[in-house]
Formats: sequence, C-alpha cells, structure tokens
Amino acid sequence: MTELQAETRQRLDELESKFEELAGHFLGYPTNQDFDYSALLPFLSYNVNNVGDPFHDSNFATNTHDIERHVIRRFSNLLHLPSEEAWGYVTNGGTEGNMYGMFLARELFPDGIVYFSEDTHYSILKITRVLRTRNIMIKSQGSGEIDYDDLRESIRINRDVPVIFMANIGTTMKGAVDDVARVREIFDDLAITQHYIHGDAALSGMILPFVDDPQPHTFADGFDSMSISGHKLIGAPIPCGVALTRNEYVARIARSVEYVGVMDTTLTGSRNGITPLMLWLAWERYGIEGFRDLVAGMLSVAAYAVEQFNGLGIPAWRNKNSATVVFPRPPADIIEKWQLAPYEGIAHLITMGHVTREQIDQLADEVVAARQVARPA
Repeated sequence: MTELQAETRQRLDELESKFEELAGHFLGYPTNQDFDYSALLPFLSYNVNNVGDPFHDSNFATNTHDIERHVIRRFSNLLHLPSEEAWGYVTNGGTEGNMYGMFLARELFPDGIVYFSEDTHYSILKITRVLRTRNIMIKSQGSGEIDYDDLRESIRINRDVPVIFMANIGTTMKGAVDDVARVREIFDDLAITQHYIHGDAALSGMILPFVDDPQPHTFADGFDSMSISGHKLIGAPIPCGVALTRNEYVARIARSVEYVGVMDTTLTGSRNGITPLMLWLAWERYGIEGFRDLVAGMLSVAAYAVEQFNGLGIPAWRNKNSATVVFPRPPADIIEKWQLAPYEGIAHLITMGHVTREQIDQLADEVVAARQVARPA
C-alpha cells in the first residue's frame, strides 16, 4: 500500500489537533472521553462483520458473535433479565435500540398507541413515523419526569387500545427517570391487560445499577425491552449500544437467510463486529466494582457542580441519581467553548468520567463573569 501524500497527512494531523483541543472543553454531551482501546488496533486489519442473530451460527466466519453474546449476558444480568429469557444484540447506538423495542411492540400490538413524554428523546417521534404507529405525546413535569395524571387520562380515553409505553430512564436534557411502578399502577387501575414497556436507558441504564437507592429500571420492574448506549458512560470512539429484550418477542419476527446462514432478527443486515469487542474489553477492565467507582465519581462531581454554581448565585439543579446538571442558558460563546447542550432557556453539563472539578470551576467563573457583563448598569 502506498504511503500517504504530504497534504493528506497534513489534513489528518490538523483534524487530530482540532479534536485534541476540543476534548479539553467537552462538558455538554453524555459521552465519556476517558477510554483506551489501543489493544484492539490489530483487528482494524480485518473486515469483522456480525451479520445476523448473534445467538446463531453464520457462514460469514470473521465475526465476534461469541464476544457479543458475552456482552449481552453481562448487560442482561445487570438488568435482571433471566439468562434463559434474554436476547439482545450490539447496536450502532440508542436510537437503533429504541427503534428495535418499538418494532417488537408494534409487531406484538399492531393497533397499539405509543405514549411518551414531551421530554423524550427526539428520535422517538421519528421512529413512530417510520413504523407508522399511532402515538400520543404526554405532558412533562418541570423536572422532566412524565406527568402521570395526563398519562392516566390519555390511556383512560383510549383504554380499549393496547398501550405501548416509552419510559425515559434519564431524559436527554434533565436526566429524569419515569417511574414505571406508577405507570404499572395506572395499567392495573384501568384494567389495561395489553401493554408493552420499552426503556430508553441510554445513559442512566449504566448509572442506576450502581447506586444505593435506584429508581425502578430493570426487567424485574416490568420492562419488556431496553436500549442502553455504549459510547456514553462506558466510552467508545464509535457510537454503539445494546438492545435487550425477551426471546419470546424476537421469535415473532425471525426469519432464516440461507446464503449467509443466519437468522435475521436485527434491524440491520451487516453489523459492526468491532463494537462488541470494545464493550467486552470495557467490561473486562472495569468489572462491577470498577463501574460502581466510575458512577460514584461522576455523581460526586455532579453534586460539586450544583454546589459551586449555587454558591456563585447560578441556580443549578439535578435529578436524583443524575449526572446531568441543569442551569440557566449562558451566552453563545460559552456554549460553543464548552460544547454545552442548550434548550430554550436552559443548558446542561453532564459530569462524565473525564469531567474534572477544575473544569467545573472554570465554567462557573466564566458564567458568573458573563452575567456580570450582561447586568444593566
């Protein structure tokens, strides 16, 4: 293979320098920048394709299906999904996992109505359009948690139709968790027997298992499927995630594809075979106690951020067990510098594993200085 031309090398070097600079001011989005997958570099010399169901053989032998199954077992054990019932696969991110859960729900209840709050991730409305499912957006509380009274009334009006509920396990902007125990009480009170609950656990699905007093977030709490991101709390250079559900639901959609010798049960055909290796390696390095320490550190920095901001007169807050710190929207230059996530009158920072107290102090000082400049004389 020929060597890179000088201008090609220069362009790559410039891009790397840009990324290096940006990494020092990355506070607004839930992707952990603290990771090292250099041990996997040799595998970039191969076309690793996890086509088809990871629990079935494939004629495309250069795959990591066995590693992928190990990853699924790790996540299913963490979320109390019995191994004999568990099925899942490594996705390209949370949106694919959410679409997979909604796809299974629609196949189970073709006439069902999808209920989700106004704080739900923007991808859900898109997914309902793609799948052509009826849907009702429910009001949210100020915290970002769903309004249970509005949910109850909406379900009551349509109580003859199966319920497909999209539960937020950590909303995008505020880190709120919808209480599925209360949702199930609504089902019971209204005698709703046909229902399906999917959990969008992109970030908090890897936080709540490691705290002392978690909100309901497991399959034992009544979830039928769940989507968790891999590039968020765990950290990865490539977007990835895990879709989890029960075998019985997947059996409804499976079909055999002879020429690659697989069962077609996933949303995509060819799938990335490197990301299962990344998630597997992360689990090997962290283990349960390592993740527990990571989460404890994240939440400690989040608590510090709230305390520091409030101490400087900046009203900041966070939800229970959340690394998402919400505060009034700062000027555009601060949003750009720190890559903050703004929405209407608020912004947030998320204390991922790479975020330090020193960065929090610097951001807080800049916000205070901007407020003083903006204050009328």
